[in-house]
Amino acid sequence: MGSEKVGSCGKLIESSKPYFAMMSLQFGYAGMNVITKLSLNQGMSHYVLVAYRHAFAAASIAPFAFIFERKGQPKITFSVFMQLFILALLGPVIDQNFYYAGLKLTSPTFSCAMSNMLPAMTFVMAVICRMEKIDMKKVRCQAKVVGTLVTVGGAMLMTLYKGPIMELVWAKHRETHHNNANSSSSTTSKGSSERDWFLGCTFLIIATLAWASLFVLQAKAIQTYKNHQLSLTSLICFIGTLQATAVTFVMEHNPSVWRIGWDMNLLAAAYAGIVTSSISYYVQGLVIKKKGPVFATAFSPLMMIIVAIMGSFILAEQIYLGGVVGSILIVIGLYSVLWGKHKEQIETKMGHHDDNDIHLPVTKGSAQNFGNEDSKNNDATVDHCTQENFDHKEEVNKEKHSSSVVISMTNQETNK
Repeated sequence: MGSEKVGSCGKLIESSKPYFAMMSLQFGYAGMNVITKLSLNQGMSHYVLVAYRHAFAAASIAPFAFIFERKGQPKITFSVFMQLFILALLGPVIDQNFYYAGLKLTSPTFSCAMSNMLPAMTFVMAVICRMEKIDMKKVRCQAKVVGTLVTVGGAMLMTLYKGPIMELVWAKHRETHHNNANSSSSTTSKGSSERDWFLGCTFLIIATLAWASLFVLQAKAIQTYKNHQLSLTSLICFIGTLQATAVTFVMEHNPSVWRIGWDMNLLAAAYAGIVTSSISYYVQGLVIKKKGPVFATAFSPLMMIIVAIMGSFILAEQIYLGGVVGSILIVIGLYSVLWGKHKEQIETKMGHHDDNDIHLPVTKGSAQNFGNEDSKNNDATVDHCTQENFDHKEEVNKEKHSSSVVISMTNQETNK
């Protein structure tokens, strides 16, 4: 009896590991979004943050790529280099800069909610590029289309309608004091705040579209580096660092913006680069291999809840009715798209796979993020971080369906 109890307890712990791992990752992504928001509020340039973040990411991933993948490296031809260049431009540069700009003008909770659009947006991009077919006679296709429409509707609602402030019990006294102290300037600041909010929403949508485009366009690079995924991640982060540095020199003319000390700015860059681009990449890769990309993606709304709670305490973040309703719609749409993808994967196992279909990415969470989430199956973690998470295709054999490791571009955090 004793040995049976020990055995059953061991099985329970073993089966619980993926759940604990994914929940831990969501806390990591949430921390990235809050820390990044604090850094941006203190005046750090998001251009500089992106450059430093991916420098940390490249430095932390490259040694593992050298140790484990130094043999049989693919030859970097001009064609391969252009693929890497475009992927780095879409990910570390366009996605992350727009995500951080949107995060600065809105809030961590809002940014995380927007990052949940990623699977739906990737589905749209795949259809436009004719990489995924739509057969409306199939329930799974109907679920993905309806989910995408609901997700877009939620994003539009969050963008165009703020609504009244949702009072949280623990923040009610603080909000009342804040409103009384600033009542004299409320009329002037309201218009400016609404313009910033709309602009921030636009930036976040552009970031999500850039990230979705990356997943759709990376199929060729994944084929080239299918046995050297760490190397692919390292190269994209390294090239992205150079590109982000060049963009910073163009956009920021004051050399002092590069100055960084032992402060929140260093913590934000190091945390996003190392935690949401390296550790999360490895952990989520293991989870995806064991449980599949849909399982990993299903946890992304948890990050939004964690960020909402952390933001209300640490940042005194205000949550609006429009954001709450829009977030609910986005999450409903997300699970509808994932359900359709899950049904597709079941068909794949049974031998009815359409080669034109691609996997849906795990959301950034990160915020955001570029070291965690990916594959040819559109999955994406993230790191407006980020998760701050980049797709990696696994070998397809008779017993295993292809799965993906989303390398979170660090994020959001989020995502991503």
